[in-house]
Amino acid sequence: MNLNHLRAFSEVARAGNLTRAAQALRISQPAVSKQLAELEADLGADLFDRLPRGVRLTAAGEALYEHAQRILSAEQAAESELRELGQLRRGRLSIGASTTIGSYLVPTLFGELHRAHPRVELQLQIANTAVIQAAVLDNSLDLGLTEGFVASDALAVEVVAHDEMVAIAAPGHPALREPVLRARDLTRLPVLMRERGSGTRDVVEAALAALGVRVEPSMALGSTEALKNAVLEGLGIAIVSRLTVEHELKSGRLLEARISDLRIRRDLHLVTLKGKRLNRPMVAFIDLLHRRLRGRDPAPPGGVYAI
Repeated sequence: MNLNHLRAFSEVARAGNLTRAAQALRISQPAVSKQLAELEADLGADLFDRLPRGVRLTAAGEALYEHAQRILSAEQAAESELRELGQLRRGRLSIGASTTIGSYLVPTLFGELHRAHPRVELQLQIANTAVIQAAVLDNSLDLGLTEGFVASDALAVEVVAHDEMVAIAAPGHPALREPVLRARDLTRLPVLMRERGSGTRDVVEAALAALGVRVEPSMALGSTEALKNAVLEGLGIAIVSRLTVEHELKSGRLLEARISDLRIRRDLHLVTLKGKRLNRPMVAFIDLLHRRLRGRDPAPPGGVYAI
């Protein structure tokens, strides 16, 4: 029994006549008769009584007709669902991102994707790099966006952009009056940093150490938002991801304190499971990610880079 046989059977049962069924199916009457004969032979049962003016379902035919309607309805539903998925009228996308990317980049991308495809379900998990990569590896996440080192050969990795670290200060801060700031000047300024163990702090301290500079922060804070608020209060300067302060820099609430000999950047990675077929929501998100990050400035040449 196959779907072609069921479609022919169902149409003959509905029309009560082989000729009208053949016209509806746009095939010849002999072809319809052949399919019905093959179906009856496969099932070992007569499905129709052949009457002078048409056909009538037997008891076996009536039983099969109920099943055929459910099967053909399920087939139509499957085709409709696949068309909707192909046209992004529905679907599901699960993204994992490390803290900076997940807090400051992905929500904007999700907003754009939702406006374009409102019936696609979007899920975001924010965790450290190791957790996100493990979730991509066990296929519980479709895609991962991380800043840290990618440790598994089973992951396909693309560097989609560079995240530059920038020194920020509140308008009017004395550091902004310096004609030129150099890394060693940070030793005499109030510098705010993340807590020990923070990946951001590790990157900043490694870059300074490469220049022979060691800074003891005047204050250690447990989140980037806390750092920004402390800088806004004039408590010192901090070095943070440019992603985290784009809005404040554009609005002028915070200003960039340029340090001539210090350039720090991190690679932003898109990670996927090798061999996994990309579905339409994944492709749409990746396309949007590339458009969003196209032209993002990497760190300028020279200086110190922390990757």
